[in-house]
Amino acid sequence: MTRFARLLMALSLCSAQAACAAEGHRAAPTDPYWQNATVYFLLTDRFANGNTKNDHAYGRGDDAAPLRGFAGGDLQGVIDKLDDGYFDKLGVDAIWTSPVFEQIHGSTDEGTGRTYAYHGYWIKDWTAIDANLGSEQDFARFVATAHRHGIRVLMDVVLNHTGPVTDRDPQWPDAWVRTQPVCDWSGYAGAVDCTLVKNLPDIRTDSDKPVALPPQLLAKWKREGRLQQEQAELDAFFARTGYPRAPKYYLIKWLTDPVREYGVDGFRVDTTKHVEPEVWAALKKESGLALADWKARNPNRKLDDRDFFMVGEVYGFGANDFGATKGRDYDYGDRKVDFFNYGFDSLINFAFPQQAREEMEPLFASYSQDLHGGALDGVGLLNYLASHDDGGSYDRARKHTYTAALKLMLAPGAAQIYYGDELARPLTAKAEGDAQLRSSMNWGDLKSDKTRALLAHWQKLGQFRHAHPAVGAGVHKKLADKPYTFSRVLGDRDRVLVSIGLPAGDKAVPVYGLFADGTRLKDYYSGREVTVSQGRVSLDTPFALVLLGQPLPG
Repeated sequence: MTRFARLLMALSLCSAQAACAAEGHRAAPTDPYWQNATVYFLLTDRFANGNTKNDHAYGRGDDAAPLRGFAGGDLQGVIDKLDDGYFDKLGVDAIWTSPVFEQIHGSTDEGTGRTYAYHGYWIKDWTAIDANLGSEQDFARFVATAHRHGIRVLMDVVLNHTGPVTDRDPQWPDAWVRTQPVCDWSGYAGAVDCTLVKNLPDIRTDSDKPVALPPQLLAKWKREGRLQQEQAELDAFFARTGYPRAPKYYLIKWLTDPVREYGVDGFRVDTTKHVEPEVWAALKKESGLALADWKARNPNRKLDDRDFFMVGEVYGFGANDFGATKGRDYDYGDRKVDFFNYGFDSLINFAFPQQAREEMEPLFASYSQDLHGGALDGVGLLNYLASHDDGGSYDRARKHTYTAALKLMLAPGAAQIYYGDELARPLTAKAEGDAQLRSSMNWGDLKSDKTRALLAHWQKLGQFRHAHPAVGAGVHKKLADKPYTFSRVLGDRDRVLVSIGLPAGDKAVPVYGLFADGTRLKDYYSGREVTVSQGRVSLDTPFALVLLGQPLPG
């Protein structure tokens, strides 16, 4: 029985009404696939421009402050890189794109200069793809192309707020949103029952009161010739679920549509801690049903029977009781919430950029202890070096790029590559605020031997992780200090050995009983295959690093 089937069995004891269906549940262990997965996070607008004809949709201007307007990246650009094999060579298991729904058409100026919604987090219409990024057909091709390469798609979803109000984007009705108070972080209510920042209207996710659709949305659908279709789909959704027509359930319907229609594999959930946890349980339930429906209708297109996956952005949550983390709980001060009990398989590890400053062994050992028998036993953790909104990124100046890659890609837990980590894309662009972290992908740097060598380093580490789930999901054990050598063992399913600091040229590497004599192994860093003899393998490579694993069937 799958994890999702167990959840449905538990929820079947409830009625179809929302309050019951959204109850929390004790989370089952996270699939080792997701405990080890390499996730590539890209800002769609900044990654690759595959169609210059959509660069100025909706009449958006070129008058933005530096790096605060649309730069031309789109879904076609991502498709092109998929077809080129870029993600395959990097060992990527899943692509997480910034939100692709239609954004506000206007701009804001809150002290950082004129800003458009290039980043995707200022949604205007959850039922349409933003034309700057492409069409619904482009999105469908993107998901299908990723699946053909064996890569899963994680949509970045926003349920907490609409986009800001501008002269082109009116506020949604008061029955849908609140505009005050602004969150002051004073306990649970000060983070949830409030609007995140000024002029970012907060969806009334706490309400079960039925509301009418926003008039501006009805008028938009009518202009686009899809009013009757959208209304009919909503009628069918509410008839099937029995949910009241409250704001959160409209959004759950809209967010799960791409799952049911195109087979989206999972969500990265934005602003998780600012929404009632029961809402996430309902979203997970409906997402799981939607993916199961798509797989039933598309048996020849599905990758496998894995359940729908959900990873949350709970700002301040991290390994080893980092920040506001208390075990598995996020502590608001007056209430603790275990988000793993509300549909989440994994949470982003905000501790990693700081803890990565440690030496590898204490870092790896503490993470393994936390994830295997410790406070985070059996759940998922998504580590990262840099992101679109973390000014405290590890190695922001890109001075330790090889070591940074080793720490991220060899750490216990899943790994999130932020677009350009593998090319040392600058994180200190001349711009205000978070825009410094969001420069366009530096494809031109691949002309440099130095950048190509760095990319090759990331590719080897990524291929190692992709082939061996023990790297991220296995139990860590130090085997030697010099050269630094460790193993990772995932039950009887997989095992690997890593040795760092070896001499260039001929080297004999002990396997410490991890592999029997006669076992054929591959060194994923040099690409050489070797056989264990007298408890060791012999290699002649110019590298100081060895990544050993037994090639797995399939």
